[in-house]
Amino acid sequence: MELKLHLITKQMKMKKIILSSCILVFLGIQYTYAQVSVGVGVGRGYGGYGGYYGHSMSRYPSRRQKNPNEPKFDPIITASLGYGFPNLDGNQLAGFFNYNRGNISQSGPVVGSIDYRYSRTASIGLMVMHGQVSAPYYDFSGTQAFTGSQDNWSIMVNMMNYMPTNSIVEPYIRTAIGVNVWNQNYVDNAGNKMGYVTEPGLFAYQVSLGANFKLSKITSFYTEAGYGKYILQAGLKFRLNK
Repeated sequence: MELKLHLITKQMKMKKIILSSCILVFLGIQYTYAQVSVGVGVGRGYGGYGGYYGHSMSRYPSRRQKNPNEPKFDPIITASLGYGFPNLDGNQLAGFFNYNRGNISQSGPVVGSIDYRYSRTASIGLMVMHGQVSAPYYDFSGTQAFTGSQDNWSIMVNMMNYMPTNSIVEPYIRTAIGVNVWNQNYVDNAGNKMGYVTEPGLFAYQVSLGANFKLSKITSFYTEAGYGKYILQAGLKFRLNK
């Protein structure tokens, strides 16, 4: 019993550490992006020649000026559908004293999102994911005692910062935070459910680095790598508005 409580306490501490780390990473990315859009102004020196080499740095930073020849940006609405692999929900399967967990089977997650790109470098949207994982549990004699399975839906606010390079390839950083909705079952060979099962984490997150590869005016292929709900993801993205 004491060992079981120790494991539960350890899991709770790990969840708090992961949650705190993700929030810090999320805020750091947003802060870095905000700083990129701030330039340093150039002031005039004495006699119109400025400071060293005819320039002096202004005291306060100024907003980066837009290129007057740059065409006007019209907001873009996109929908994407992809598949993540592997599904990291397997980490949420419960551990039981005196039982060993076998190999994890998984399906998904299938990932869909709708994004509103309000500038050349940023968009916000909603990402929904669905995945399933299951694994057998064995006693010390090597006999399968029961099976555990989890069905998960994740709903996350999806923020993306783009790094425009050319008309074909466009790298980006994805940050997403939200909630998990779980349905879990741990059933023995006789069909009886296990009495006490640790609840999985409710906090959902994803931090990734990826790229869009333009296939046509309205279609792109994307792929990304990161951590949170999945390690890798790939799929198609479609532009919904003209």
